[in-house]
Amino acid sequence: MVLFVAAKIVDVGFAQRVKALACTAPLHDLDAHKAQVQTADFTVYQMSELALHAIDSVTLAMDFDTGADPQQVTADLAEQAAQQSPDRSGAEHHKVARWVLENLINVGSADRGFRALYGLTTGDGAYRTYAFDFKLLEEVPGTDGEIYLRATNEAVNVLVGALEVDIESAQIAADLRLDTLIRRGRLSDAQAAAQSARYRTIQYGEMLRQKLEATGRDVRSVDWLTEMPAFLDEAVGHIEARYKAENAILLNITEIRDAADTADRKRQAAQLVEIVRECLCRHEQLQAAVQLAGRRFRAEQDRQTFIPTRAGATLDLHAQLLVPALGISVVAADVVLGAFFVHSVGPIVPPALRLSDLWCGLITPPAEREVLGGVVTEPELDEVEPDPPFPGECYELLDELLDLDPDAPRRLSGLLEEAREIHPWLPSLVVVRVLALAAQEIHAAVRHGATSVLMAIDDGTPLRDREFAGSDLIVARAALIPDAEEGAA
Repeated sequence: MVLFVAAKIVDVGFAQRVKALACTAPLHDLDAHKAQVQTADFTVYQMSELALHAIDSVTLAMDFDTGADPQQVTADLAEQAAQQSPDRSGAEHHKVARWVLENLINVGSADRGFRALYGLTTGDGAYRTYAFDFKLLEEVPGTDGEIYLRATNEAVNVLVGALEVDIESAQIAADLRLDTLIRRGRLSDAQAAAQSARYRTIQYGEMLRQKLEATGRDVRSVDWLTEMPAFLDEAVGHIEARYKAENAILLNITEIRDAADTADRKRQAAQLVEIVRECLCRHEQLQAAVQLAGRRFRAEQDRQTFIPTRAGATLDLHAQLLVPALGISVVAADVVLGAFFVHSVGPIVPPALRLSDLWCGLITPPAEREVLGGVVTEPELDEVEPDPPFPGECYELLDELLDLDPDAPRRLSGLLEEAREIHPWLPSLVVVRVLALAAQEIHAAVRHGATSVLMAIDDGTPLRDREFAGSDLIVARAALIPDAEEGAA
């Protein structure tokens, strides 16, 4: 049993080291792939160093509401690229900066994340492979509609050289180490320790921000009964302890800065003072967020309670619940039915009932209803005459145009050209009338005793016109000669 526990501890430690190595792999890939860029020569730049500068800039610019401005991070990174290769152009430095940022965000992937595979040997000696998904920089929308950059916990761990370490314990250790280095006068090492402590403070605040953000999406996704109250109590204790420790450290650094005998030592002490003061400012932000956490939870709970729930999938209660429950024992059915009704009902809060509303509802007499229902009023409808498809004067012009001599038939093309000169709507009306003439029957005209009738005949000649196509029909007025025996023409 002891050997099994020891093996598990070794495997967990090995997994942490593999994950720590995986988080730095995207930075090494930048140097490995910089020679493959086709548009420019990036081989003169140290891409992993630029990536660390990018993560550092984003991490220090983050707060609870927004992240780092991508344009500002690109400008800062371009300055670092200019220091590495001052003989290159400013446009290339900005291009290098954008290339590094895009690779840290992993723009080309579907979820913009990285994946590393690692294996662990279990207690029974079997080797199993696991997938570790992580991100370094994320693009997140701000409250003002802009897009900002935020560094993930894995990115902060890359800066401090650790992974999955308890933040509170790491912060205490960093403070003790920083205080010891300052007392011994090792300001160079103290500056690195102060920067590491600042990163831990940022990481602690980022954890709280993620909890509050998850609460805004769904209050049920965060345990506000036990986990979050304990977390907030730890955060308050963390802030109180850090205030005491960092104020004491700030006092020692200030004394060393004032008593420094060299300019370099005074400069290092001044930088330490600025770092510790920034940590104190971030503690103030964390304290403000902790104070508003409970109020935000209550506001989100009220808001999400009265949001109408979405209709779930249709469930056949008889076939999928009742029939299977009848086939098992009462004890087992009680467990199944209890679990079903707990998940189906959910945390629904009934609306508050006021005594005044209940009293008004009880004393209000019911409204009398008619036996046949209410009277249906007849709607007043206005007669609307539809507008004619063509202006009224076009019909008069059409009659004059088609008043043809029986001895002088005309082609449709000629009628169209003449109609365009008379009225812009007349050509379309001519086409409609001529097509009707081509489909008409003359028996009705004979029965009414007409002496002549307009006809349209297709002789196979194609129509040459800029608006219409088809056959160039012959339009003519034909005389009707009645037959005494058949009464036809």
